[in-house]
Amino acid sequence: MGSVRIISNDSHYQTEMTSSGTKLVVADFTASWCPPCQRIAPIFEQLAGKYPRAIFLKIDVDKCQETAANQGVSAMPTFIFYRNKLKIDRIQGADAVALESKIQQYYGSEEGEDGDSSVQGHMDLSTFIYKTQCECLNESDDHPLAHCLASNGGFLESDCDEQLIISLTFTQAVKIHSLKIKAPQDKGPKTVKLFINQPRTLDFDMADSYQAVQELQLTAEELEGTPVNLRYVKFQNVQNVQLFVKDNQSGSETTQIEHLVLLGSPISTTNMGDFKRVAGKKGESH
Repeated sequence: MGSVRIISNDSHYQTEMTSSGTKLVVADFTASWCPPCQRIAPIFEQLAGKYPRAIFLKIDVDKCQETAANQGVSAMPTFIFYRNKLKIDRIQGADAVALESKIQQYYGSEEGEDGDSSVQGHMDLSTFIYKTQCECLNESDDHPLAHCLASNGGFLESDCDEQLIISLTFTQAVKIHSLKIKAPQDKGPKTVKLFINQPRTLDFDMADSYQAVQELQLTAEELEGTPVNLRYVKFQNVQNVQLFVKDNQSGSETTQIEHLVLLGSPISTTNMGDFKRVAGKKGESH
């Protein structure tokens, strides 16, 4: 745990990516002749020890020319971040502060984050939530939506009655398999209607009258953060999702949500070419 894996050739890279599952992968594209690469190398080693649930790969571009070309690497060092074999971000240059900041952004919470801890093969989609494009109707000023999108960020609370409309937009299309809600057993949501790919945030009358993609009746036990499965076939190409919380468990005046997590996977669009041989056979010059 916590050590940098040295990638010796292109097939080694593909093997590591395939076995990484839903873990964050931080790939350092480097070169032995590059002074900035040498300067940041010990820092990269330290970060691997500091963030042991992520996988750190060191890829020599001269030994892995095909991989470097497929990933669009043209300057060293370049750091590329992946989950589920999908590229989620990249930075160029030996900037240790920017590198650690990106790792923290995508590293995830302390509660497992490997996918295995919740639903096998699916990941916490919070990495792909476009935070500035999200909103919540009837949120309390002191306890807004942002508080429930982090595992230790406080809680979301409704304002003038028990209802909430939570609108989440994704940076790329995703499949949603299930959701987890951690909330108090008395003030937690009960009836939740889910809508997807709406052109704008619904108002409360619309949310009440529109046909939902799925309607959930949550029990108090399901508010302990255990995954609640959705009709996966209905949530295969989601750009945005809206959750209308109609009421809560006890009929109390306000509704609280301590942590909201959507589990699923990003849809691979153009990225699959990164993991296939693009031209020629192994050993041929291009």
